[in-house]
Amino acid sequence: MFDIYRNDKRDLLVLSAGAAVPGLYSAHKWRKRRRRILKVSGEIKSAVQAKGYYLRNLRVTNST
Repeated sequence: MFDIYRNDKRDLLVLSAGAAVPGLYSAHKWRKRRRRILKVSGEIKSAVQAKGYYLRNLRVTNST
């Protein structure tokens, strides 16, 4: 199972259930989703197993 967090900059942080937010990202104000997620993609699952977390920026950026 996984815990999902979002912050005001629309970043997504995925942790294994019950894990603490990594110290590098603890300064940000994270909001936890109420439900735990049972299934995630293979990319997210392997990143959580390797690093302990998965971080993705959801903001749309203009590359012009």
